[in-house]
Amino acid sequence: MSATAAETGLSETEREGLELVRETGGIHQSEFWKALDISSRKGSRVVDSLVDQDLIQREETVYEGHNTYYLTPMPSDLDFSLLMAGDMLSPFVGDEEVDPQSDAFTQWVMNLAYEE
Repeated sequence: MSATAAETGLSETEREGLELVRETGGIHQSEFWKALDISSRKGSRVVDSLVDQDLIQREETVYEGHNTYYLTPMPSDLDFSLLMAGDMLSPFVGDEEVDPQSDAFTQWVMNLAYEE
């Protein structure tokens, strides 16, 4: 995974926090700072920084009877180029079953091969 411009300027703690959120897929802020072994105050600053840089999302929630936030990774942009061969969209998109003997599939594979 390549780092975005925002990620290259992160402190070590911010990078660790971002990695934690991404690895877990979501974590409560009250558990976030404990997992990083930092104070709740520093944890809040790290979260604020990651939210401000649009690297994670924060949603209010109640966890173990206390108000806190649930932190989730920011959804990544979809790369539709992976479905393309030249200017042809993959025949697998939208069809339930693709005949590997079809002309459309053969042409798509040939375009994919010629991109290299």
